[in-house]
Amino acid sequence: MEHPLDISVLFLDIGGLILTNGWDRAMRRRAAETFGLDFDEMNERHNLTFDTYERGLLSLDEYLQRVVFHQARSFTPEQFKSFMFEQSQSLGDNLRLFREIADAYGLRVAAVSNEGRELATHRIRKFHLVDFMDFFIISSFVRFRKPDEDIFRLALDIAQVRPEQALYIDDRLLFVEVAQGMGIHSIYHEDLEKTCRSLEDLGLTLPESCVLR
Repeated sequence: MEHPLDISVLFLDIGGLILTNGWDRAMRRRAAETFGLDFDEMNERHNLTFDTYERGLLSLDEYLQRVVFHQARSFTPEQFKSFMFEQSQSLGDNLRLFREIADAYGLRVAAVSNEGRELATHRIRKFHLVDFMDFFIISSFVRFRKPDEDIFRLALDIAQVRPEQALYIDDRLLFVEVAQGMGIHSIYHEDLEKTCRSLEDLGLTLPESCVLR
């Protein structure tokens, strides 16, 4: 299917767009309740540490040692990690939409996402994202983290496209604004209906995909 813009690659965030977030505030609060932790203390330690983990400068075990296991606990790191991994769910209608858009217009698809290595690897495997995405620009893999422009430059270099040949979709407005400032077509995802309208504005029209099934 043809479209009026010379878009050849689709850059997608993962958490909040095609899957739930990997380890957000609500998930951390559930963890605190489940394991009997002081949420405020854990969350403060998380805020001081998580960016480093997402940049690939800490392992998940090291992150948890700083945030949870700095004192003796009645549960193991493996039990806590299992809980973390279980929080991820597919946002099925979103994933279906982007699959159909990519297939209809022959677009390559890449993840451009902030995720820690172990969480990202688990989510890629569990939800079979390698069957949908051609490559993964993940912050912990490449040591750049959104909103750094370098992560977008790296994505463009790997895809070997000019900024105007890429479309980026994210549920974080700041990240969308950074990509737009670099000349990348960008859509701020608030809900599926608005994203469908934005896709249509770019000439990427697939009406059946924009009807929730």
